[in-house]
Amino acid sequence: MTELVHLEIDAAIATVTLDSPSNRNALSRRLVAELRAHLNTAMCDTQVRAVIITGTGPVFCAGADLKERSRPADPGQPDPSFADILRLIMEGPTPVVVKMNGPARAGGLGIVAASDIAIAPTTATFAFSEVKIGVAPAMIAVPCTRRMTPRSVSRYFLTGETFDATTAEKVGLVSIVTDDVDSACAGIAAALRDAGPNALAAAKKLIPIARNLELGDALTTMERESAELFASSEGQEGMAAFVAKRKPEWAQFD
Repeated sequence: MTELVHLEIDAAIATVTLDSPSNRNALSRRLVAELRAHLNTAMCDTQVRAVIITGTGPVFCAGADLKERSRPADPGQPDPSFADILRLIMEGPTPVVVKMNGPARAGGLGIVAASDIAIAPTTATFAFSEVKIGVAPAMIAVPCTRRMTPRSVSRYFLTGETFDATTAEKVGLVSIVTDDVDSACAGIAAALRDAGPNALAAAKKLIPIARNLELGDALTTMERESAELFASSEGQEGMAAFVAKRKPEWAQFD
C-alpha cells in the first residue's frame, strides 16, 4: 500500500510530506496515523536538527476528511489521535517548520499554528471552516489561541471567513510570507542545521516557560538554565569554535 505521508532525512533535516492530493491532504485516519509515526521517528533521531512538514498538490491540508468522518468508525480500530500530533509538534525536542505548498483549512491550521516556524506562499489562504459544517475548531484552538491575537481568534473562529497570507502573518499564525517558499525554507533549514542540537531543544523548551512564569521565577529559572548551557560540553565546544573561527563539531556534515 502506497504511503500517504513520506519521511526523508538528509543532512540533519527531516522532511515529512503529506502526499494525499486527491483529497487535498485531508486528515484521514490513515494519514494521521502515518504522520504521527513519521514525526515520532524524526523526533527520536538524535541526528535530526529540524523537521519540515510540507505537502504535495495545490493544497497544504484541508482539515478533517469529512467523507470518512461521515461514516461510522470501526469499533475495533479506534481513531488515531490528532492531539498526539499537535503535542509532538509543540512539545517535541526538535524544531518544526511548516513549509506550506498552498491553502490550509480547519485542522490544517492547527498544524501551522503548532509549528515553531511557518512559511506561507503569498497566494495561500486560510479559514477555520468548522462552523460552516456545524462544528467548532476545538482541538486546534489549543495551538491557535497561543499564536494568534485574541481579536483575530474571535473573528475567524466565529465567522469561518477566508483570510489571506498577509493577514495570517499579521495576526501571528505564520512567520514568513514569500513568493519563494523553497528559498525561504532552505535558509531557515541552514540556520537550524548550524545550531547546537541540545541548544535547539533547550531554546524550544524555554520559550513557553519564559512566557508563562511570573517575572521573578522566570528570571531565576533562566539564570540557572543559562549557566548549565554555558557549562555544557556543547556550549564549551561552541565557544571554542567561535574563538578559533571554525565550525563547531555539530555543524560539520562533510
